[in-house]
Amino acid sequence: MKINKIHHVAYRCKDAKETVEFYKNVLNMDLVLAIAEDLVPSTQEPDPYMHVFLDAGMGNVLAFFEIPNSPDMGRDQNTPAWVQHIAFEIDDEDALIEAKKHIEAQGLDVLGPTDHGIFKSIYFFDPNGHRLELAANVGTEEMMTELHEVAPAMIEEWSRTKQAPKHAAWLHNKELMNKAFGAEQ
Repeated sequence: MKINKIHHVAYRCKDAKETVEFYKNVLNMDLVLAIAEDLVPSTQEPDPYMHVFLDAGMGNVLAFFEIPNSPDMGRDQNTPAWVQHIAFEIDDEDALIEAKKHIEAQGLDVLGPTDHGIFKSIYFFDPNGHRLELAANVGTEEMMTELHEVAPAMIEEWSRTKQAPKHAAWLHNKELMNKAFGAEQ
C-alpha cells in the first residue's frame, strides 16, 4: 500500500456557516464543497449532518461536520487544551508576525510567537474550541537530518522511561543549538 496524501481531516463544529466564515475571514480558506445527508452513508444511521470542506492549500482539505441531533460538543477533559490542535504552515517569520496582527484584529487572543527551535508558532482558537497553530519553519536541513536520525532512539528511551530524552535538547536551548550547529540560528 502507498499513501499519496491526506485526503481530508474532519472535525466537529457547532455551526457550519459560522465555521466556514471564520476560516474564510481569519485564514483565507475557501469553501470547496458542502455535503448534507439525512443518513450516515457508512452506517445508514438516521443522523442529519452538514459536512463542509475547506481549502487549506496545496491540496490539503480541512473538513467539519455539524451534527445538530447529537449532544453539545465538548472536548476531551482528560487531555490538556494545548495537546490537540491543527497546525498550518506559513511562509516565514514575517508572515507569522503579519498573521498574528491580522488574527488579533479579528478580536481573537493569540499566544506567541513561540520558538520551537526548528519552527516558530502562534496559537489561537476557532469558534468551536479547536486550537489552531500557524507555524513558520526556521530550522536548517542539518537540524532536520539530526532530528530524523535520533527519532528512533528517542522513541525507545521514552517507551522505557516516560521521561523526556535529551537527544534533541538543543531545540529549546540556544547555547546547545550554537554548540551543535555552529552559528546563531
